[in-house]
Amino acid sequence: MNFLRCSVISLFLCGAAFAVDAPASVLPSQFAGWQASDSVSRSADPAAADPANAAVLKEYGFKGLEKVEYTRADGNNDHGHKLAIKAAVFDDASGAYGAFTYYQTPVMLNEQIGEQAASLNNRVLFFQGNVLVDAVFDKLSVMSAAELRELAGSLPKPTGSAGKLPPLKSYLPTRGYEKNTAKYILGPAALDRVGAPLPSATVDFKSGAEVILAKYSATAGDGTLMLIEYPTPQIAAEKLRQIDAAHQVTAQQPGVASIVDVGPFFDKRTGPILAIAAGPLSQSEARAMLGAISYEADVTWNENTFATKRDNLANLLFNVIVLCGVVIGLALVAGVGFGGIRILMKRMFPGRVFDRPEETEIITLHLEETGPRHRDRR
Repeated sequence: MNFLRCSVISLFLCGAAFAVDAPASVLPSQFAGWQASDSVSRSADPAAADPANAAVLKEYGFKGLEKVEYTRADGNNDHGHKLAIKAAVFDDASGAYGAFTYYQTPVMLNEQIGEQAASLNNRVLFFQGNVLVDAVFDKLSVMSAAELRELAGSLPKPTGSAGKLPPLKSYLPTRGYEKNTAKYILGPAALDRVGAPLPSATVDFKSGAEVILAKYSATAGDGTLMLIEYPTPQIAAEKLRQIDAAHQVTAQQPGVASIVDVGPFFDKRTGPILAIAAGPLSQSEARAMLGAISYEADVTWNENTFATKRDNLANLLFNVIVLCGVVIGLALVAGVGFGGIRILMKRMFPGRVFDRPEETEIITLHLEETGPRHRDRR
């Protein structure tokens, strides 16, 4: 009995642990005429999604993978059509966006599905919220995009800050940008695989850095623009000094490998963002590219100033307005009270308290001119 009891408890604990580790279902059982088959698999291991890039997916905050085979009946085809979908769930929308840019290639065509989508032949890649979807059709149709849009609308949406995309991508200039070349990076594994101008050790992701880079067309070839955002402007300024110092040392010592191996190198700082332009760029092209990047800080009134009420200017202005209101109110009350008492006393004691005759008489001197008149002298 004890052995049986221990076995039951062990099975129960194993089942509970599996239920905790298994990712929740995100794909619907049916959509747009597609019906899910029984072959549904889930995994919380990033290697199950992509063995070669498991470390990259982990940097993007990979949580789980769900694979579903869909089928749809077709009157012209006895076997119907098939659709294989893999849905990777991340911690937030930034992770899904980063993974999408990592797998997106310049040869793909942009599609209007979810928040951003790209397709190549029978494969469609898109993300919605914190879910990245990889769909492979056995045969495309004119309604395939509309069907995937319906699927995107049925996916769960993250709440709060988890559903916001990284603001760093909005700082990429549009002029000269080569489509589908932007890569949003959150860790060293991804950065070392996309051919960035700086190695991951120089970027220092441990300090909270985020990176986005893209290709830009130039006269002599394709240049690379790399943006690195740090938590504070002070950290960015220190990193810029380190990068400039390392670049000067390697430029003066030809035998030492340079931190930049893609040609000319230009950089600048704007707020907490470092902008680096590298490649076959002229000085005018690099200045124009870097000049298009300008950080704008968001200032809100509800931000804590870490000051006392006595040092807070907004609190001082509010107190001044309140004081003026109190003084005006007291003056109105005093005026109404004084006027009311005066009217009441005149009605109750007419001519006895206010407006008494002896108090209203005016003392006059009755001075008259009694002296002789001046005669004109001739």
